Amino acid sequence: MDRHDLPAPGSSERTRVRRIPEKAVEDRAALEAVLDAGLVAHVGIVDDEGQPYVVPVAYARDGDRLLFHGSTGSRLFRRLADGARTCVTVTLLDGLVLARSAFESSMNYRAVMVLGTCAVLDGAERDDALRRISDHLLPGRWDDIRPPSRKEIAATLVLALPLDEASVKVSAGGPDDDPQDVDRPVWAGRVPIREVFGEPQPDEAGAAHPVPTYLEQWTR
Repeated sequence: MDRHDLPAPGSSERTRVRRIPEKAVEDRAALEAVLDAGLVAHVGIVDDEGQPYVVPVAYARDGDRLLFHGSTGSRLFRRLADGARTCVTVTLLDGLVLARSAFESSMNYRAVMVLGTCAVLDGAERDDALRRISDHLLPGRWDDIRPPSRKEIAATLVLALPLDEASVKVSAGGPDDDPQDVDRPVWAGRVPIREVFGEPQPDEAGAAHPVPTYLEQWTR
């Protein structure tokens, strides 16, 4: 399906941004950009007793769906596999906004919310999804490492969530102070936040091997 045929972010009643709607972004390219830049998603699920839980997961975007995995022993992931509704979010924090009042102080961020139900992947599609998740989190690593064994595969649930119902919200720029606060004698502005990868630190056995060249290409 062509991107132009898919629902725009925020186009459903459940995903329409109501709080500060001017921060809503209705471009699917923006949705994909946030998901491609993030490393951790938070998956919301309600258990049989009505207790909500939020679980952090590694994930990857595969076209118009989100891939993630969990343990077959997890009752929460079994509920997702059985078709329970979920809400998945990915947030990138870009900076802190220091205003001249506590009320107007805030954050710059890019956030995605996806609603829907998951499909269980199996066979070749499951195997491909596991590699995609690895490639998203650890680009270039898959060809160096041992692939999952049959026992490990049997212990893993791989799920796909369609990106049919989603919203994107972006907050950028400096403080929006009340006019009566502009003359207050205090510094105001933005403090950017940047993620960086540090120097690779080998374990005892790893020290005998050269650092993989693909690590040099990892950037945040």
